[in-house]
Amino acid sequence: MLTEGTPMLTWLMMAFILLDYIFESVLDYLNARSWDLPTPPELTGLYDEQRYRKARSYHQAKARLSRISSTFSTILMLAFLYLKGFAWMHLWVDGVTAHPVAQALLFFGAFAVLSDIIGLPFEWYNIFVIEEKFGFNKMTWKTYLSDKLKGYLIGAVIGGTLLAAFAWFYQQTGNLFWLYAWGLFTAFTLFFATFYTSLIVPLFNQLQPLEAGSLREKIEEYARKVSFPLHNIFIIDGSKRSTKANAYFSGLGSKKTIVLYDTLLKDHTEEELISILAHEVGHYKKKHIHQGMVISVLQTGLLLYILSVFIKEPMLTQALGLNSETAVFPIGLVAFSLLYSPISIVTGLMMNIFSRKNEFEADRFAKESTGTGEHLISSLKKLSANNLSNLQPDRWYVFFHYSHPPLLERVRALMK
Repeated sequence: MLTEGTPMLTWLMMAFILLDYIFESVLDYLNARSWDLPTPPELTGLYDEQRYRKARSYHQAKARLSRISSTFSTILMLAFLYLKGFAWMHLWVDGVTAHPVAQALLFFGAFAVLSDIIGLPFEWYNIFVIEEKFGFNKMTWKTYLSDKLKGYLIGAVIGGTLLAAFAWFYQQTGNLFWLYAWGLFTAFTLFFATFYTSLIVPLFNQLQPLEAGSLREKIEEYARKVSFPLHNIFIIDGSKRSTKANAYFSGLGSKKTIVLYDTLLKDHTEEELISILAHEVGHYKKKHIHQGMVISVLQTGLLLYILSVFIKEPMLTQALGLNSETAVFPIGLVAFSLLYSPISIVTGLMMNIFSRKNEFEADRFAKESTGTGEHLISSLKKLSANNLSNLQPDRWYVFFHYSHPPLLERVRALMK
């Protein structure tokens, strides 16, 4: 049964959504203006006039799509809340099954599918129109559909298992359900961090060990020099989807792995590749991965504890339009996530600040361990130029959204 009228908490949720939309729009506007700034001496020559116009057009196209997408999703969410859409979804689920765990799976499964369908046109336009137009996209329709199906399957298996366990803990373990859920999510985080590259990545990409030769010899020599236990160096076929390049470090213990995109090898010298590798090793040496995991686990524990305090309050269920004297788990979880959104913005901001600090430290480690910052600077410049990056993003946009420092700040730090 639905509630009459619109509860005050519902208006509060709608206010949070609207304020977030306005705030993000202001940040996007400020970031768009940053293209008018003169190029600093440290980055002179990175873009010629033609490529600068291309980079600006690329970001304008991305921003325009983002603005349309965010406007559409904001209006849709506000309407969904006002018209008690989540309550209607629960009534439908309740008519299908009375089992609480099955209800949670059906409710969130249906919502995930609906959200993905709504986002498909925007995703398609981004990949096959914008990225294609500016020379980045290499993905075929076959690869796109394959990725989608695999993503659905992995989401259903992993996400469904975690959600089912979470709902079962809620039903069976009383007020301590958050502790059981925290233990489960912590175990999953450790497992995922350890085996992501060996179990998940091969479902989407081919990983090939770096062949014997000059580059591998130099990498192994560098690893011995800094006492890095290097066991796995893989090349990933990122070029099957995009021309953009990347590199990352993953895994724990004996599963530590360095992954280099094949596009990275194509555009960079061996010295530049060593400097990129040194940056990734820096994250390991500075214990950034472990620190990040500890912070993530603690954040999750705090979130779950706060959730346990409020989720059994009927007012959360009533706020989404369901007239019930007892709390309904899926409805309460959605209501809590909407009310928690301002706090999540703050925690996300803190994580970005922490991440940018770590990137500076990894850059400094790379400079000190290789004896020069020149190769890392040249590699960062190439990555930015090849990806048509905004060379001088607005400082407030960076503050709220960037997990990595802008190119100019990294170059200046490396030149000291």
